[in-house]
This record gives sequence, structure tokens and C-alpha cells, in this order.
Amino acid sequence: MHKEDCFYLGKIAKKFSYKGEVLAWLDTDDPGYYEDMESVFVEINKHLVPFFIEKSRLHKNDFLRIQFEDVDSEEAADRILGCELYLPLTMLPKLEGDKFYFHEIIGFTAVDERLGDIGIITGINDNSAQPLFEIKKGETEILVPMIDDFIVKIDRPNKQVLLNTPEGLVDLYLS
Repeated sequence: MHKEDCFYLGKIAKKFSYKGEVLAWLDTDDPGYYEDMESVFVEINKHLVPFFIEKSRLHKNDFLRIQFEDVDSEEAADRILGCELYLPLTMLPKLEGDKFYFHEIIGFTAVDERLGDIGIITGINDNSAQPLFEIKKGETEILVPMIDDFIVKIDRPNKQVLLNTPEGLVDLYLS
């Protein structure tokens, strides 16, 4: 499995017991959705390695307590401590309406209600306080804040994100 075919689920945060159980912090709004997984990919030395789960259950709402097959001691748990967890993209829950995963809208056309087609979404910059759509129009890169008030509709069948940006925001890039 290649990393680009997967999504980041979380990381192994700490050991839980002397029998190799670990606590994994999950980067999700609904950790319970992942409680009954059979396996997960653990990134070890930049490679995704499948680990099979004997049992797991939620622990204090944000963590998943996991007992992996063949991880039956503190020493074995130490070897995977801090490792990131991944799952195939096909395991993401389907989102409806105007909710979307960042990777899902890459390649969609950004259409402003006032300006029309303003370019292709090439990425999402989430390194700032407010995530930004990275939109490419010819040689110009346009950055639009991902604010609910700006997003009118996610049109999956037509691969479009319909936006209503304030006057001047996008015009600044296109002039």
C-alpha cells in the first residue's frame, strides 16, 4: 500500500499495559467509527506495514486502546511508539452535502458566483490559522480562505466548488 492511497488516522501515543497494549490518538471527530477495525497500516521507516488488531476499544473518548497481534510486551510496544497510523482512502466515511475531505476536491473547478470559473483547485494550505484553497488560473495562484460563508455548494458530479467570495478578494489576483 502506498501512502498516497491512504489517509492519516492518528499516531500511537503511549503504552497502556505491560502486555503490549497501546493508546492511539485518532485525528477524527468520531473516534468510535474506527473502534472495530481489523487492521491498520503503521508507518515504520517510511514504509506502511499492516498490523492486525486483536481487540480495540475507546479510551477516554480521544484514544483507541489497541492490542495488536504479535505485540505482546512493553519492548514490542516501544518499537511502534510514536508511529503514525494510516488507512486506505476507501475506508473514509462518505460525506454528504457541503462537507468534504481536502483530498477529495483537488482537481475540482472553483466557480465564483460573480466571476465564474476562477481556476482549478490544486491543493489546500492548512498550515495557517485559516485553511486556504490553492487555486491555479493559468500561471496565477489564487488563495481563498475556506470559510463556510464563502462555500455555496460542493458539486461532486460536476467536480466543482461553487464560491461566493467578497468583491476584491479574487479580483486582486486576476488584475
